[in-house]
Amino acid sequence: MDANFNDVLAGNGRYADRFIDEQLEGRAARGLAVVTCMDSRIEPLQMLGLAKGDAKILRNAGARVTDDVLRTLVLAVALLGVQRVLVVPHTDCGMSKRSDEQVQQAVREVTGMDARSIDFATVQDQRAALERDVQRLRSWPFLPKGLPTAGAVYDVHTGRLEVVVP
Repeated sequence: MDANFNDVLAGNGRYADRFIDEQLEGRAARGLAVVTCMDSRIEPLQMLGLAKGDAKILRNAGARVTDDVLRTLVLAVALLGVQRVLVVPHTDCGMSKRSDEQVQQAVREVTGMDARSIDFATVQDQRAALERDVQRLRSWPFLPKGLPTAGAVYDVHTGRLEVVVP
C-alpha cells in the first residue's frame, strides 16, 4: 500500500494487537441512530454517554439528512434495531460558514473541475436546516409513522447539546 498510509496502518496494528472481540451484534443495542457531522472534533458515542454497539452513527458534512442518510436509516430501522433517530449538527461548522458557490470555487481551485452539478448542502441558517431535516425524516414514507426523531445542536466548545427540535 501507498506509504501515505503507513501511520494509520501502524496504528491499526497496535489496535489489533490489543483488540478483544466483545461478541457485539450488528444491531443498535440502544435502538438509536445518530446523524452527525464528519467534523473530527465530534466523538458521537462519548458525546451521548454511549458505548460501542449502542447506536448506528451516520456522518456527513453538516449532519444533513440526504438521500443516502434516508436509505441507510430505512435499512437501520428495518434490519438493525433502530427505533429512534437524533440529528446532531454542531457549532462552528464549516458547512454553515460557506456558500455552495464558495465550496464550488474551492473545488475548482483544487481539482480544476467545475463542481456546479454537486449540491454541497451548505447551511445559511443551521436551526432552520435542522428543522427541515427532522421534518424530512418524520415524513419519509419508508420510515415508520411516529418514529421518534429529534434534532439538537452540539456545542464543540462546551460539549453540550441544545435540543432545537424536540
